[in-house]
Amino acid sequence: MLFGFSFVSYMERVNISVAAELMMPSLSLSRGEIAAIFNSFLIGYAIFQVPAGWLGDRFGARRVLGISAILWGVITVLSGFMPGALSRTVGVTLATLWVLRFLLGTTEATTYPVAARAVHLWISSSRRGFGSSLMLMGSSVASAITAPLVSWTMLRYGWRVAFYLTSTFAFVIALLWLRFAPTPPTVEQPATAAPPRTERWLNTNVVLLSISYISEGYLLFTFVSWLYMYLVEVRGFSLIQGGMVTSLPWVAAIIATPLGGLVSDYLTVRFGRIAAARILIMTGYSCSGLLLLAAAQAHSRSIAVLGLCISLGSLYLAESSFWTTANLIAGDHAGVAGGFMNTIGLLGGVASNALVPLLVERYGWIAAFGSGTFMGLFCALVWWFLGKRLALPNTV
Repeated sequence: MLFGFSFVSYMERVNISVAAELMMPSLSLSRGEIAAIFNSFLIGYAIFQVPAGWLGDRFGARRVLGISAILWGVITVLSGFMPGALSRTVGVTLATLWVLRFLLGTTEATTYPVAARAVHLWISSSRRGFGSSLMLMGSSVASAITAPLVSWTMLRYGWRVAFYLTSTFAFVIALLWLRFAPTPPTVEQPATAAPPRTERWLNTNVVLLSISYISEGYLLFTFVSWLYMYLVEVRGFSLIQGGMVTSLPWVAAIIATPLGGLVSDYLTVRFGRIAAARILIMTGYSCSGLLLLAAAQAHSRSIAVLGLCISLGSLYLAESSFWTTANLIAGDHAGVAGGFMNTIGLLGGVASNALVPLLVERYGWIAAFGSGTFMGLFCALVWWFLGKRLALPNTV
């Protein structure tokens, strides 16, 4: 069921990336204004990562995730109804969407820190890599389904109906979770009345891990926010074709995510959890960054799409290794430490949403995708040092 939360949370966050193609002319919004709306989600999402992780540690996954999903559904309905309803002026429409996406970000902040805490409690240590990967795979499945679903719906019924349709998934997962969520094998111990003191979980290892995760945010949101527009505007796909082709890299991610978890668990048995994470992250992020640039330079549409598929698949091959490492470092404070890591990582997403359209306007898409190459290699470099540090005695 944690897969379901990952699925729904991503559906609600990426629906606007596809709907934006019709929202911009309908609401008279520019690409820069849409980028600001994209970033409002990330700002709310980043600010509330640590508080969300603490809420999961304090009140447990069942209550926190259930209430969160209900709020996702309500906000998504309002995202379809309110823009242009209060006023048709661009300023009011922009402010309305900015606030709604910010609120969606604050409520979705619970997803991965709280789910990671649940994996830590419910799954044995030898299977946490695969368990985390199954949870994270929900985001890939949602991204693969959402693009064609939203593109078809908005062309047939309008972009507002696309928001109403995707909101139903949030209400369904909330009801299923509150009704059938399992009880953890050990009783979750309530945290104190205040968030835990930072010295109990915030250390050099967590900081370095979080810095490396900035690359995840940058590369991921290059795909989440800009892939559909790139395929339609640069590669010449129609709106319907763009939705279908946009789903292909996410299909690759669906395959790569559980594969990465299985490989992580296998390498852990042979070399240890840290060595496994180091191998997967350095390999995955180097390949992801380099193939993103190769895709942008490809003359053939088919080769470009293939490169994008392998690039995103390589990114997701390593995804569960970040979360298993955070759990290993933080122990009982996995929720709040995971929230901190995700907060810092989201700075990369904010940077991607701000820099990619600027780079496209001034230098073109090759330069924009080349910035992702730099971030992938930066992550590999950080892990070259972090992996060695974590392998030393008394550093975990």
